Amino acid sequence: MELARFDSGIDSVIPQPLTITYVDSFGVERPYTPDGLVYYREDLRIPPLLYEIKYRADLKDQKRQLLPKLRKTRSVARRRGWRFRVLTELEIRTPYLANAKFLWGYRAWEVEEPMAEYVLTILDDLGIADPSLLMAALFSHKRDQAKVLPVIWYLIANGRIVCDLDAPLTMKTLIRVKGDL
Repeated sequence: MELARFDSGIDSVIPQPLTITYVDSFGVERPYTPDGLVYYREDLRIPPLLYEIKYRADLKDQKRQLLPKLRKTRSVARRRGWRFRVLTELEIRTPYLANAKFLWGYRAWEVEEPMAEYVLTILDDLGIADPSLLMAALFSHKRDQAKVLPVIWYLIANGRIVCDLDAPLTMKTLIRVKGDL
């Protein structure tokens, strides 16, 4: 949910969106409810994603019990024009998740627009920089540099400054203005 909340391409996430019936490995009919359904913004033209979250070890240890319900879920998803994925801690506990958690607090930060525009203008002049270089280009005094750092995080959190969020976010992360000013 943290990842979905941060991703601007996601329109909505519906927890436990439906219950399907499948036949288990003993021939018994059983109900199964996948963890969630992601709808993307319409302009992206990405089909919805039905997903199940499992620990990798559980997938391996419970393979026999899980396969019938996962196969049935994939079939139901295809018939509805959806995709289906099983997500594990390897796809979820990533640098992107850590970055999303960190930046989320800056999304609604109170930033004066003239200061945001100043930061964007200087970064645009630099082309590509890292937060340390940008702060030094903005202000010579360390106190002022410290005050502008939350503005930089705010601009990244709101997509006005872009960087590779799939790598850990540091003071040496390369950043640039999204598009033209």
